[in-house]
Amino acid sequence: MNNYISYIVASGIISFLGYAQFLDPLRDVPGPVLARWSRLWMVYHSWKGDMHTTMIALHKKHGKLVRTAPNEVSIADPASIKTIYGAGTKFRKSDWYSVWQGHRKFDLFAERDEKIHGSQRRLVSRIYSMDSLKKLEPSVDNALEVLLEKLATQGSRPINIGLWAQLFAFDVIGEVTFSKPFGFLDRGQDDGSFDQIDAALKSAAWIGQVPWLYWLHDRLIPLIGNWLGVNARHGSLRAFAAKEVEQRQGTGDHQDILELLQAAQRNKPTDMNDMAVLSMATSNIFAGSDTTAISIGAVLYHLCKNPHSMKKLKDELDTMSNEAGSETRPLPLAVANKMPYLQACIYEALRLHPAVGMSLPRTSPQGGIDIDGTYIPGGAVVGTNPWVIHRNTDVFGKDADAFKPERWLGEGRGQLERFFFAFGSGARMCLGRNLSWIEISKLVPSLLHRWDLELVDADAAPKQKCWWFVKHEELYMTLQPRHPAAVES
Repeated sequence: MNNYISYIVASGIISFLGYAQFLDPLRDVPGPVLARWSRLWMVYHSWKGDMHTTMIALHKKHGKLVRTAPNEVSIADPASIKTIYGAGTKFRKSDWYSVWQGHRKFDLFAERDEKIHGSQRRLVSRIYSMDSLKKLEPSVDNALEVLLEKLATQGSRPINIGLWAQLFAFDVIGEVTFSKPFGFLDRGQDDGSFDQIDAALKSAAWIGQVPWLYWLHDRLIPLIGNWLGVNARHGSLRAFAAKEVEQRQGTGDHQDILELLQAAQRNKPTDMNDMAVLSMATSNIFAGSDTTAISIGAVLYHLCKNPHSMKKLKDELDTMSNEAGSETRPLPLAVANKMPYLQACIYEALRLHPAVGMSLPRTSPQGGIDIDGTYIPGGAVVGTNPWVIHRNTDVFGKDADAFKPERWLGEGRGQLERFFFAFGSGARMCLGRNLSWIEISKLVPSLLHRWDLELVDADAAPKQKCWWFVKHEELYMTLQPRHPAAVES
């Protein structure tokens, strides 16, 4: 009997090794040894929070294709990006996104059915257009003025600018979505929501690599309770949004995103119910705040690390603000949009530090695809990591690792924008990009007009964790007034 069992085990091992050696369609794609046999490699690095830097190193070692799981490949081939992410693509979001969607019927980020996504996006796309969001600039100014007042009271002691950026981004979302801030800036702290969101991001990052485990857990919740942060990511913020949605029914007397969402609901009630409105309002809070805060921190960090660029931006800022007469108030968006070096600095900082640090996974369609001479079969998961493609020397030059805003000022800017993945790409590009860009474009010059910023420890390596979003854990700076009278006013 023991010999028979040994024979069965040995035969199974030999068959498995034979398949891997001769029949596995991805056998020639290089990558970590463990990734060839199991998704544990992906789970480990997603949980550890180093996927962004790990994938940069692997692509430098192996080239355009890296195998990250038995049926998954990371792609750093610029020629294939349009095929995977472009308009009309047949590549669909992978099951990783099902963990984010859960049981929600209206979820623009995680919806994998392109027809459903398309119809849902058409309902709300105009709300998030630049022309529509420009009308909400006074709401951004409200939060920005509170931020500037609070920073003026901090003196010269080190402050965590990443935290203040997050407090600002959340209060902006409150202002533009509900016409009321969350009050985080006034208190100088959040209500516990930041830790809850971080726990959700970490949870979704790793369990998304094994979605079957998430859905098994989902079925067992009545027996074992909830053990996953991703299922408790909204907390008080969702309760806040639900209360606002309920109280606003039929009022129509606000100028904010919630009013626009409810107007869309009134126009097409069968397509957009109350849960859809609540889902959009809550998504504004959850996704729109972290990405903006991370991006603000990235711009300020790279400017502090590159004094020449900082001086050049301040020179442009002083000239433009004097012309606009904007010495003592938040810089108008119209002025910021006319500052080419400011816009170039934003692009460059978000290139080097995009908010998302993991692959944007898609499932290869039936028939597969040829990428850089390698056949990827249908059903395989492929994806591009923004941190990897943003450092591609074929696109961004041999100095792709350097902070160089000037690269966005030349004739080749259009080519660079084709591979700018800070907000995703193609039809699934982040709907909140315009609002985030408005906030960054207004905050950075308003801040730099008043203060000289310096990193507390300019030689220290940044502390970061990549749980889908790549957050600076500590980003301490000192602020010294440039124009004391303006700050005091």
